[in-house]
Amino acid sequence: MRPDVHWDKLPRPAGRVLPPGRKTNTENLMKRHIRTVTTLASALLVATAAAGCSDDGGDTGAGAAETHGAADKLDTDVVPAATSTAAPAVDVKDGTYGKMLVDEKGRTLYLFEKDTKNKSQCDDDCAKAWPPFTVKATPAAGNGLKKDLLKTAKRDDGSEQVTYNGHPLYRFADDQKAGDTNGQDVDAFGAKWFVVDPDGKKITTKPRTNDGGY
Repeated sequence: MRPDVHWDKLPRPAGRVLPPGRKTNTENLMKRHIRTVTTLASALLVATAAAGCSDDGGDTGAGAAETHGAADKLDTDVVPAATSTAAPAVDVKDGTYGKMLVDEKGRTLYLFEKDTKNKSQCDDDCAKAWPPFTVKATPAAGNGLKKDLLKTAKRDDGSEQVTYNGHPLYRFADDQKAGDTNGQDVDAFGAKWFVVDPDGKKITTKPRTNDGGY
């Protein structure tokens, strides 16, 4: 056979049909080319995906490290509630009746004339209308108070009620906001109720204004 003659490129005789399944050299070359291109494209996609996963993993790791660092910072900045005294339990405000005792939210505190020293006589319905000022820790005294007069006394239900100069202290249910003194000089549950001055005595003077508040 002559090597310089490309037999597959010679004109085919008219009407000639290749045996079933047999392809020309040109067709075989094209098929191999397509397979090569497909393989290269698949390899490129796999490489791109791997690079993307690597980048995402890096970002995730950095984000996790940053979040962990923030959590550590919060842990070191938070002050335990048990040691926090952001506001005094009992304070003094200059209000409707002059300087008088209030709680840490500015709500007026009262004494009950029926009480004996460090002993409450207000329970049940009385305690609903005049909620006892109870605490779970030693109360702190604000400016203007005499610390040695500020104590607690155990109630019949076991809770600790704040006392000042031997008077158990209460709030009044009808006081809606800081500075209200709607319970002043009210006669209820067997005796009168009064706001308290910094010396631990009841205030009986007339109000400065009629609208309440500080």
